Amino acid sequence: MANQNAKGFKRLINACFFSAAGFKATWQHEEAFRQEVILFVISTPLAIWLGETMIEKLLLIGSMVIVMLVELLNTAVESVVDRVGFEHHELSGRAKDIGSAAVMMSLAWAAVTWTLILL
Repeated sequence: MANQNAKGFKRLINACFFSAAGFKATWQHEEAFRQEVILFVISTPLAIWLGETMIEKLLLIGSMVIVMLVELLNTAVESVVDRVGFEHHELSGRAKDIGSAAVMMSLAWAAVTWTLILL
């Protein structure tokens, strides 16, 4: 649990450790995140090579970063929903479906970005 009394630099250090723990947990428990990280590792050098301007390179790389960000948020939502209970509930299913839709939209946005820049 976070130290609620930490201030200044100590709070920043704590936040870095909590973030690292979040990355580690997501990597361990979410295959989709692992796949997206691998796609990012492959696509980043391609973006640097294929992008003609700095803006194009940033858009290509940034679109992949957005995919990973949305996946992290979706995983957080799914974890909270599962913490509440595994039994089927309409709102739980809706929350998970909405998170999944957000991931799909980020992937579509990345695909459109890559397609338009590379064409």
